[in-house]
Formats: sequence, structure tokens, C-alpha cells
Amino acid sequence: MDEKKQATWGGRFAEEPAERMIRFGESVSFDARLAPYDIRGSKAHARMLGHVGILEAEEVDAICRGLDGVEKEIANGDFTWDPALEDVHMNIEQVLTARVPAAAKLHTARSRNDQIATDMRLWFRDALAELRAAAGTAMSALLDLADANRGVAIPGYTHLQRAQPVSLAHHLLAYVEMFGRDRERLAETARRANVCPLGSGAIAGTTLPIDRAFVARELGFVDEKGEPRLTGNSMDAVADRDLFIEFANNCALIATHLSRIAEDLILWSSREFGFARLPDAYATGSSLMPQKKNPDSLELIRGKCARVMGAVSSLLTLVKGLPLTYNRDLQEDKLPVFEAHALAVDSLLVLEGLVRGLEIEPDACRAAVDDPLLLATDLVDYLVAKKVPFRKAHHYVGELVALAETSRCPLNELPLAEAQTVCPELKKDWTEVFSVPRALAMRERPGMPGPEQIAARLRHWRGLLA
Repeated sequence: MDEKKQATWGGRFAEEPAERMIRFGESVSFDARLAPYDIRGSKAHARMLGHVGILEAEEVDAICRGLDGVEKEIANGDFTWDPALEDVHMNIEQVLTARVPAAAKLHTARSRNDQIATDMRLWFRDALAELRAAAGTAMSALLDLADANRGVAIPGYTHLQRAQPVSLAHHLLAYVEMFGRDRERLAETARRANVCPLGSGAIAGTTLPIDRAFVARELGFVDEKGEPRLTGNSMDAVADRDLFIEFANNCALIATHLSRIAEDLILWSSREFGFARLPDAYATGSSLMPQKKNPDSLELIRGKCARVMGAVSSLLTLVKGLPLTYNRDLQEDKLPVFEAHALAVDSLLVLEGLVRGLEIEPDACRAAVDDPLLLATDLVDYLVAKKVPFRKAHHYVGELVALAETSRCPLNELPLAEAQTVCPELKKDWTEVFSVPRALAMRERPGMPGPEQIAARLRHWRGLLA
């Protein structure tokens, strides 16, 4: 057997792996992206081995210099990845050992199991930070659009039927709230990711006198006080995939929120609604119908959401029946999180770009919200304020709506005398409720779409994002 090809475990085997097994089993085609994290972890491990006396200082220096050289080659695209060496770890170790003899000692007191667990936690920290930043840019774009259109009112919808008037800013701020919760979840996940598994080995650690806290400090796995954060069980440290699932689930929630706002914007930009005009840079045309302007970017956001959701399902299915600790099935844990991360970040950035170029159509919004039926609930409130029981008031207004429809007359234009045949409690001021500015001004309590409440939420979110 070619010793160079399988220096990690080849001593036990008399026959080389079949070519198709090499192709089937390699992971370097997708885990090569972890090289910077793998090299960083290897440097910290080498320094720890030097700290406890397993490596000489000169050996540590030589290994770290060698790793610097490998990292530079990888960054420049000059490194040749060999699928026969299976993964990112062994590709780097093989090249490094050929150049630095002391690197043969580098794998002392560690396994590829705790090595990849460490690499992934380092990757998760960066990926979570990138997601939070991308969500922040999308939120900023939505805040700017909301701020610029504070005076625009639109119908709010339930069951996709006109319900009550809201400000367009209030509608947009609903999505800011969603992405704000996403950022909170990402921060919580980042805290859980910030724990060091290196030193756990494959299952039971090592008998050698390693210093796990030293490595944790080297890699920044520390709490607010600078104290190292270490995994507490060596078996769990290498078998646990909660972080993968939690990360993918965070991405799926982000994608779900993206899909929902995409659907709203698709509706708003249709001729039937006409509330907004999409920027040309985020729309496409038809190969057949020259008049078309299709919301492809939004439809793609909506479509890619399905793939992100698939990552969660894939990971849950992957681990549900695995005994402790490591099983090769777990090699398949990386692609779902890599894809979920890339799709979520890209979708957030596309949304941000689209929102920056979105044009609101105030006239169309005004025409849509100029529907007296949208203020039927305000008429109920008017009656309640006159001591009419709510259920009775609700019934009265329902009858008035039916009368208006039968008479083919707008609700607010029913003659008072005719309206009083249904609801004697109505006074001559009853039509004053049919004013959208009044309706919004009357909603100045926390969480409502009153102008002062909108201004307060804009300040709140700008302050958090600052």
C-alpha cells in the first residue's frame, strides 16, 4: 500500500481503497474551505504541545512557519488537493510533513474528530457574524424605505382581503421586527458555538498532559471575562451536531421571513396592487412577451427558502439514529450548513439591493386605502365609546355594511336617517370615523401604527443597528 496516500490509518490495511471508494468517501471537495480554520487550530495545538513540553520550541516554530506557507499557497490557489487523502486535514498534514519533519508529531493528542469539531466551531463563529451583518443591512434598507414613506397608508390584509388601514412604514417595520429576532437568535447561537472541543480526541481524550484551556485561549474560545470555555464531555464534543441543526434552523427562519416579504413585494409590484415599482436591476423580462417585468429576484428568494429548509430536515434525519460517538455519516453534516449559510446571506443581500431601489407609488396606495369598509372596525369602536356592547355594535356595523352593499352606496355615504333604522345609537358625527389619518392618529399605543409609535420604532431599530 502507498504509505504516503494513507499515512493516517494505512498501517492496518493490506489493500488500498478502491478508486470508487476514494471518490465516494472524499470530503475535500467541500471541506477545503475550512483550511484557514484548520491551520489556525493546528497552530494553536502545536503551541499547546510546546507549552506542555511534548514539542520543542524549535519544532513549534518550524511547524507554524510551515503552516503559514501552506496557508499562503491555498490562498493563492497554488495548493493541489488530493481526494485520495480524503479531507482538508490530511491534505494539509501530508504536505506539511513532507516539508517539516517535526510535523509528524503535530497530530499528537488529537483526532480528526475533535479537529473538525474545532474547525467547524471557528467557521460557525464567522458565518454567524456574516449572517448578522447581512440581516443588519437588510434591516437598514427597510428602515430607510419606511422612514421615507411615513405618510403613506395602505390597506392591511387578513386572508388576503382588505382589513384595516396601516401605514406602509408599519408594514415594513413588521419585517424589521422579524429580522431583529433573527439577529438575536444568531447571537445566542454564536455564544453556544464559542466552546472549544479540541482535546476531546475521538471519544475519551488522551493520557498525555495536554492543556485544553491553553488552546481555548489561543483560539478565542473565552467568555466575557477572558476565561476559557471548554466542552464538558469528550463523547458529546465529537458526536454533537446540535450546533449544525440550530444554525441551519436559524437560516431557515431567516429564509422564511425573506420568503414572506418577497411574497408581499411581489403582490405590491403587480398591476393589481400597484403599490410599488421594482428596480430594473432586480427584475427580468420575458423571452416571448416584451411588456413583461418579472419579479425574478423575489421569486428566487422564495424558491431558495425551500433549499434552506431542506438543510434542517437533512441534518435532523442524519443524526436521529446515530449511536455515540463518531460515525462516518457525520461527514455529510457540512454541505447543508454551508449551503444554508450561502443562500441566506445571498438572499439577504439581494433583498437589501432590491429595497434600496424600490419605488413606492403613493397614488395607488391612496386609492386602495380610500375604502370606507377598512374603517368598519373604527365604527364599532365609535359605538363602544357610546356604551354600546361590543357584540351588539359589531352586529350593527355588519348590518350597515350589508345595507350599503344592497344600496350600492359607500358605507360612509349612507343617509343618517337610513343608517339609524339599523343602529339608533348613531349620531350625526358618525361619518367622522371614516378618515385614515384620524384612524392612525387614534392608534398611539405601544405596537400600533400611530405616527409617533412609528417614529419611536424607527429610532429604536436605528439605535440597535448603530
